[in-house]
Amino acid sequence: MNQSGLPTPPPASSTSTTNPAQSSSSAPGQSASDVSLASIITTITSASSPSHLNQYLRNCASKDVREVLLASILPGSQDPLTLLNARDHTLGMLYILSARLHSVASDKPLWHHIETFCRDFIPEHARVAPDRVTLLATGIRQLADVEGNPKLAIAPLSDLLVKYPPTLSHLTTIHPIFVTACVATRHFTAAIPVLAHSITTIDLSLSDLTYQDNLIYHYAGGIAFAALKNWPAAEELFEICASSPGSVASAIQMEALKKLALVQLIYRGKTSPPSKYMHPVLLRLFKATPYSSFMNAYPLQRDYLRTIVENEQQLFANERTLGLITQALNRAPRWAIKKLTTTYLTLHLSDIGRQVGISDENEVKSLILSMIECSEISAELFADGTVSFSDPPVKFEKSDVDRVLAQAQQQDALLVRLEKEMERNKEYLTKAVKSKDDASWPAMDEDGSFGERPPGTWADEMTFA
Repeated sequence: MNQSGLPTPPPASSTSTTNPAQSSSSAPGQSASDVSLASIITTITSASSPSHLNQYLRNCASKDVREVLLASILPGSQDPLTLLNARDHTLGMLYILSARLHSVASDKPLWHHIETFCRDFIPEHARVAPDRVTLLATGIRQLADVEGNPKLAIAPLSDLLVKYPPTLSHLTTIHPIFVTACVATRHFTAAIPVLAHSITTIDLSLSDLTYQDNLIYHYAGGIAFAALKNWPAAEELFEICASSPGSVASAIQMEALKKLALVQLIYRGKTSPPSKYMHPVLLRLFKATPYSSFMNAYPLQRDYLRTIVENEQQLFANERTLGLITQALNRAPRWAIKKLTTTYLTLHLSDIGRQVGISDENEVKSLILSMIECSEISAELFADGTVSFSDPPVKFEKSDVDRVLAQAQQQDALLVRLEKEMERNKEYLTKAVKSKDDASWPAMDEDGSFGERPPGTWADEMTFA
């Protein structure tokens, strides 16, 4: 040990004065076989360049040897993490924590070290090694699961996710890990601050992303919003997952499509036309499922809807959709009544009951009064049991108009920025020109040209506990 409390590095066999972190392999005067955890710690504490330190840590030994060293303990059973701090040694701690979390033989780091690092690390330094950030996030989730308390992972993953990307609109590998942890532990509200930011940027230099990361994040986000009965947000995320373009259809996308249909039935009383980007195989497979039969009979054929639920209850339970199915079935009479308001001006309670499949007039009366109270319909109930329907009054404030206008302007500015970024993408331009030459995009002009637009104009098997 030297006076600073750090381990003393082994004597060098050369008089070279090069900073060890600037070497592309092992420290100067030191062969790969001479590398030890003590020398690695000394290099970490003396390095001034994160990129050079990252190069050193990657190349100081073979991968297997390096990970064993990083996951080990100093002589005298001293934990190297006690000699480092997240602000001054972000990259070094990141390598050590990620190695120890994934090493079977080593002692796992204390939660205190994990939480402190995720709260205090320097994001610009961590971005030098995005693969180690992914390892850290997956290791945190796995450690919490092994200890039998998965919710322990939520707080450090949240801190890591909030600090690491430039904005929460940059998709990272931490996004799906964090949101699935929230869903698995039923801590849905913990995911809302992250899910509130729409994903607009994919930067592969920031995170070693895969296509599945995008699907899992939006699928899990849809589940979180559906559990909180935020139907518009759940619909949006399920649709993003189901319609994300890909060379083949994914099992996750099929699950998202099923839940999308059910959420739309609950929220809108009907399904919306599928996105043009949705893989045709998904739609073909969906038509062969009980969900398609349920959707087609909704909401007027209530007896048939009940039959579908009774016959396919085990399937719905296995696919974790029974809750959404039940909610859709319970709301079917309300949507059936709303359909009646577009056809009739007046109806008796008994006629309404026959139309929606409710034999008890008192139950129909209670339902009508509830819908009037919730402003779901505009109607008047008379003493003789007659219900008179009318068009709902249009109500909006200037603040509502201003809010919608501001949102539209923000979306327009975002689209302009994304369009400019696409125009600078050589790969995209090559494909666009080739597609134009092949006349494969005859309808492109409907959405405008690729040139600058004038400002101000708008025009697999996933289950969770």
